[in-house]
This record gives sequence, structure tokens and C-alpha cells, in this order.
Amino acid sequence: MDFALILVVATALTGFIWAADVAWLRPRRLAAAGVPEPVVVEYARSFFPILLVVLLIRSFLFEPFRIPSSSMLPTLLIGDFVFVNKYTYGLRLPVLNTEILDLGSPERGDVVVFRLPSDPSINYIKRLVGLPGDSITYLNNQIYVNQQPVGVTLNGPYQGDQPGSILGREQLGKHEHDVLFMPGRGSIEGTFIVPPGYYFMMGDNRDNSRDSRYDGVGMIPDGNVVGKAVRIWMNWDFPGMPNWHRIGRGIE
Repeated sequence: MDFALILVVATALTGFIWAADVAWLRPRRLAAAGVPEPVVVEYARSFFPILLVVLLIRSFLFEPFRIPSSSMLPTLLIGDFVFVNKYTYGLRLPVLNTEILDLGSPERGDVVVFRLPSDPSINYIKRLVGLPGDSITYLNNQIYVNQQPVGVTLNGPYQGDQPGSILGREQLGKHEHDVLFMPGRGSIEGTFIVPPGYYFMMGDNRDNSRDSRYDGVGMIPDGNVVGKAVRIWMNWDFPGMPNWHRIGRGIE
């Protein structure tokens, strides 16, 4: 289900009904005294402003997104609800995703929401590791960007929901953030060349993340980028209780 398309259609339809009533139907009702306002017009007049505000905020400012998996542990937990900044990387038309105003580009280390190339109806969230033209190597829990190792320090066992994992601290671009490794499990290693106009994404849970290293995800076209994840506004892994301590946390 494409919620953006549904929202655009609903906004356009209610706006058209309201405008048609103002231009043609209402004058006829006023001329013929006693004719009530149709229910469909009443609903359109009530819902159009609300739908328009939601559409504008969701398309050009912020969009909520729920974390469905553990691929971004320990940065993001299952059940985190995050705000995605839609204007940091430029303004795009809803549904069409055509850029109408260039305000900036994704930076290395950003946590990015993007539409899965193999199924654009699905949104993924990962960390941007490779920029267009980069050579990215992942070997023995170490990232190399253009043959230069990315600084990472191992800090011992992870005290969280993934027993046996090792917690690390990584410096990627201007972002210093936590990462996880699962000894004995391993994940795809190798060198990946990022084509122009594409990005290479990885999960912070390095051995438990389906990301640009895997078929079905691969390199992410610039046009598939939705926005930058900036803040956690709720954590609720239903049917458990909300985790109030995560509300308002910024995303490294």
C-alpha cells in the first residue's frame, strides 16, 4: 500500500469536491432556499485542510518511520519510531519523487531511510557508508573507504537483546556511533565500487543486516532516498510496554 499515493488522491479529491461546491453548487443551493448541504461536501470541507497539512508536512518536512528489525542495533531498537527529515537532502514531489529544490546531499555516516530498489513500496533504514565513486571494502569487521581503514574500537560484550554480540565504536565521516559484531556468524565481505548517482548502505548490526552487500538491496539510487533519520519520538515494541527513556533521543 502506497500511503503517499493514497494521501495525495484523498487530498485532491476532497479539494476538488469543496472547490466545485464553492464555484457551482453552493450558489444554486442559496438560490433555491432550503436545500441542505450534501453530506459529501460537508465531509470534504472538513477533511481537506487536515489532509493538506498532513500531506505538506509528510512530503516536505518530517515523516514518521517505525524500526521493524534489529539491523540497526545498537543505534536503533525494534519498536523505535523515528522522525525522518525530508528537506535536508532537497525537496521532492510526493509519489513522483522528482526533486524540485536541491538543499544538500547525503553525507557519509548519515542514518538514511530509502526505498528498496527491488520493491519501492518497502522502506529500509541503514547507515550511509559509500558515496558515489567510492571503493568500499568490508573485511574482518573493518570498513575501508578508498583503501583507508575506518576507525573502530571494540568495547567488549553488548549488554542488550542480542546475546554474544561485541559492541564497537566507529568513526564514519563526522559521525561517531556504536556498532555490533556477532563472533562466529560472519557476513558478506568484499570490495564494492559505488557507481555515480548511487550510495552504499550498511546496518550498524554488521553481521545481522540485509544491506548493500546483498542481492535484492545493492546500491541505492539517489532518487530512492527518502530522508535522514534525526530523532526518536517513541519506542513501543507491541505488545510490550513503551520504553519512555528513548523518547527524544537524537540519532548519531
